[in-house]
Order: sequence, then structure tokens, then C-alpha cells
Amino acid sequence: MSVPGNLVHSITMPLRWGDMDAYGHANNTVYFRFFEEARIVWLSSLELGAKDEPTGPVIIKTSATFMKELAHPATVEVKTYADKAGNTSLDTYHTLTDVDTGELYAEGYAKIVWFDRGSRTSTRLPDKLRALATG
Repeated sequence: MSVPGNLVHSITMPLRWGDMDAYGHANNTVYFRFFEEARIVWLSSLELGAKDEPTGPVIIKTSATFMKELAHPATVEVKTYADKAGNTSLDTYHTLTDVDTGELYAEGYAKIVWFDRGSRTSTRLPDKLRALATG
């Protein structure tokens, strides 16, 4: 499988022992945490989304497709892709792979809406993000 969009960021992270559940593999919520961390680090690298700024991202839709179970010890690479940009939103995708073997553990999706924290409404997507999108 392949995800749509332009590759905009990559990060590696270790799976922690405590991320595993009673079945001996990473709980499904851990995959979403990996995607979230990748997204936050990416936006921070663009100097966007800091909590003290008047605007920032909110996630209105997210999903994951789990391909393979993830177990400790492991180090994963999360790649982030920017796809279609709307007036106030951006579709993003993620892949989560094993750093050593390249095996694909999961693919993810998140629709980011840019949010005005004062008025509590959506606002125009920053030009920095729009420039990274495919359309």
C-alpha cells in the first residue's frame, strides 16, 4: 500500500516496554500516539501550532489501518505526508515502519483543521502548510 501526498517529515521513536498490553504487543492507541507525536514535531519544525499562538491545529477525523503487530523491543519510523489542502483544513497521512527491517506496521490518517483559539472557530490554513500540500 502507499499513502497519498508529499513526504514532509520523518521521525524515529522507540517503542517503550509500557506501551505493550496484556497480549504482549503495542495497544492500538500507541499507534495513534506515534502519529500524534510525529505531527506535533513536524508542525513545531515549521514554527506552527504552539499553544501560546492565537491559532493552531485540531484534529477532526483520524483513522488507522493496522498491518502488523508491534512488540518491544522496536524502533519505528513515522513518515508524515501532506495531501489535499482546503480553505481551513489539510489531509495528512502517516506510515509507521520498523527502522531495522522496513516492515510496515500501520498507516494512518488525520484531517487537520486550523483553529482560532479566541473565537473557537476554524480559520484559514497557514500558507506554510498550504505550500506543502498536493492540492
